[in-house]
Amino acid sequence: MGSAAIGVRHVIAWIAVYIIVCGIIPVALDVIILRALDKGVSAWINLLTIIVLNTIFLRTLIMRYKLEVKIFSNISFRGVLLACVCSVSFFILLDKIIDPFIDGIFVTSAEEYRRTIELMRQFPVVSFIRVCLLAPVAEEVLIRGCILNSLQNKYGLILSLVISSLLFAILHFNFVQIISAVICGLILGLLYINTGSLLVCILAHSLYNAISYFTSVLL
Repeated sequence: MGSAAIGVRHVIAWIAVYIIVCGIIPVALDVIILRALDKGVSAWINLLTIIVLNTIFLRTLIMRYKLEVKIFSNISFRGVLLACVCSVSFFILLDKIIDPFIDGIFVTSAEEYRRTIELMRQFPVVSFIRVCLLAPVAEEVLIRGCILNSLQNKYGLILSLVISSLLFAILHFNFVQIISAVICGLILGLLYINTGSLLVCILAHSLYNAISYFTSVLL
């Protein structure tokens, strides 16, 4: 975990630019250009656009700041087992206990989240790739690989873990998801620190998203 020491202002700027490049720009392109196309074609083009923008952003960030991000290092059976345990635990704790409680308090946010689920059902394959494959890879590389590593070199373990988890939550926008995302971010951060493996975090994140996806979108 030998990335350069980077300050809070830097990582906040990274998140802001990431949201613009990989969040706002694809939405703007979809509204201005892609909606004139067939909906199915538009969904796939939008997905490819997001993949390209994420790749460009992350590669540029890693090269610009000379960050050491190694996805395939420190892989072990123990790490994979921990990833599986975390993913199931996330589903039980977040989807079955915390989220339903939050839904009852923040009704508007819960309705927005349900509308998002309905949109996913329109193009299930595209949604699966985006939610269960692309998002875990991009978010883990950015939050754990780039941000947590860099902050830890300057601020130490606990503060870096808290900051990176809050930034991870910000990426999820909807208030219902933000609370769960803070908890998820803390545990994924601890998983990364414990195993030293970015791939283990990606696996845990991906499996959790997949379980949530199949139970909420396809069932």
